[in-house]
Amino acid sequence: MSGREILIGVIGSSSASEIAKKVAFEVGKEIIRSGFTLVCGGLGGVMEAASRGAYEESGGDTRRIIGILPGTEKNDANPYIGIAIATGIGYARNMIIACSSDAVIAIEGGSGTLSEISMAWQYKKPIVVMEDAGGISATLVGKQLDNRRDYRIKGAKSAGQALEIIKNELKLLE
Repeated sequence: MSGREILIGVIGSSSASEIAKKVAFEVGKEIIRSGFTLVCGGLGGVMEAASRGAYEESGGDTRRIIGILPGTEKNDANPYIGIAIATGIGYARNMIIACSSDAVIAIEGGSGTLSEISMAWQYKKPIVVMEDAGGISATLVGKQLDNRRDYRIKGAKSAGQALEIIKNELKLLE
């Protein structure tokens, strides 16, 4: 990889379960601990919990927490977002998240999360699903979405394992 920041997309339910929020919080912390930048949809649920984990791990430094917002108001971002990008394009912002991310971690989710997973698939991004968080994403562990890629969606039981998978997929292991 080049000298640019590595962006890890966190995708998942905006109306997340408590389990999904706890998982997302740990994923956000681990992204920062690994030296990466978090990118998400910038709103509530999984997005806010991951952002809060990243915020706490960074000691309040929000420069590596990016929110790609569906609306036109930066102030709609959750309070942990450091870089709010207002798009005004609604769900189409999911493509920006998928394309901008070097890899994605899916936590819980429904149809919006499924669209982001599909886009990440199309753009040949590594995809890791947090297995114990449930939702649509958990049903995809070990599966191929179609035959365009010789790839199976990876599953992880912990934030640390998810980031190790991503480092391996991006060939960043020490």
